[in-house]
Amino acid sequence: MPHATEPQLLRLNNANLSELEHATVPTYDRASIKHGIVHVGVGGFHRAHLAVYVDSLLEQLKLKDWAICGVGLQPFDAEMRNALAPQDNLYTVIERSAPGSKARVIGSITDYLFAPDNAEAVIAKMAHEDTHIVSMTITESGYFYNENTHELITEHPDMAADLAGASPPRTFFGFVYAALARRYEAGLKPFTVLSCDNMQKNGHITRDMLLAFAKHRNPDVAAWLAQNGAFPNSMVDRITPRTVEEDVHNLREEFGIADAWPVVTEPFSQWVVEDKFCDGRPAFEKVGVQVVADVKNVEQFELMKLRLLNASHSAMGYAGYLGGFQYIHETIGHPTFHKYISNMMNEEVKPLLPKIPGVDVDEYIKTLIGRFSNPTLKDEITRICLGGSGKLPQFIMPSIAEQIVAGGPLRRLTLATAAWFRYLRGIDEQGRDFQLSFDPRNEELQRIARDEGNPMKLLSIGDLFGDDLRGDERFVKELTEAYNSLEREGAMKTLEKTA
Repeated sequence: MPHATEPQLLRLNNANLSELEHATVPTYDRASIKHGIVHVGVGGFHRAHLAVYVDSLLEQLKLKDWAICGVGLQPFDAEMRNALAPQDNLYTVIERSAPGSKARVIGSITDYLFAPDNAEAVIAKMAHEDTHIVSMTITESGYFYNENTHELITEHPDMAADLAGASPPRTFFGFVYAALARRYEAGLKPFTVLSCDNMQKNGHITRDMLLAFAKHRNPDVAAWLAQNGAFPNSMVDRITPRTVEEDVHNLREEFGIADAWPVVTEPFSQWVVEDKFCDGRPAFEKVGVQVVADVKNVEQFELMKLRLLNASHSAMGYAGYLGGFQYIHETIGHPTFHKYISNMMNEEVKPLLPKIPGVDVDEYIKTLIGRFSNPTLKDEITRICLGGSGKLPQFIMPSIAEQIVAGGPLRRLTLATAAWFRYLRGIDEQGRDFQLSFDPRNEELQRIARDEGNPMKLLSIGDLFGDDLRGDERFVKELTEAYNSLEREGAMKTLEKTA
């Protein structure tokens, strides 16, 4: 809880840790711990999830070889480097809920490498024998994975350059391959490649894409990696809004901490990971991680989470933006949206899910509604709208495809798709242009979406939509009707008819 007296403002760094009276701080010796994990993609989610679990391990078990070295591959990652470096790579996690806020300083990231400045340092760090795990949150687009063919997308300029042996590498797979090739030549084990992205079968996809990449470059390295490597599947869950200036200000006012880039998150956190590591791992299970032996256990939790939480987020995101909402808690708080999302989860998604021993899906759905409703998070709709070309095929389309086969209800899921199509036009309900949230395919998608506003033209994108969708008469009819209703009557009236 925030303190009763005005705190002294202190800049976050190693020297001031002991002076921070109103936050939990690391007490372990950060300078003495080796880097056992290299993590690519140090964004808000990583800093609220894996880095927090590792911080707990270092604090509670006093481990000496499992600190994290963060890596930024993209030019925009310079902002994170610039924020963390003066703070000795420390940052604050602000956990918000109705009872109040808690602040915790995380110390598990002890170095940060910016690849555009020094690609060799990144490759050398991954290749070092002390590195046992290379983990990543690179978003769906970073995998260059074709959803329909299940093959590596080789024609993208960055991927094509890396497959041709470009130096320095441009993609995650280019860097990881370069490091693994060095370990192969040195006679070392490969490191475990651990995906922390919201993707079904993220470990399998990582393995298949990396092996396909390696076969292009060196079949011997590919064969060695196929026999000796490890790619655990995992399910990750913690709602983490984008940090805004207000969060920085509130941290100063409430807790007396001057942090350039804190992380705001919810109390809930879950991580289910397959126990499949080739070069050792820390005792994740001792800090609340569900380490499971069978990949099927991961897939069941993963399926439930992606099809309920992530699908509902996307359904609220695009329709909510069109309806004029700014935050998720406002959206789910509207009676029409509440009914729409509840019915979508209960009637169109829940019947498709496997039964998981010890898990009450009805209770899980109630918990999700509560998490969405948390007003202290201020989770922005624009964050939810990021990367739709990677999310919709993962979160929404599989349920639609299964309902097509089952002959079951799909109009609410279909409306979520229609709302994405309508959003992609970048024109609001008053006819004004707006800027789409980032998606690597925005230019292509918006061009098609604006071509007479015909959703069928978006359905023709082969690597996003399969023949099972665009070839189904009922789905196409429902999609067209929903899209036309969004155009004629707007999001809220369309939702009222559909909810």
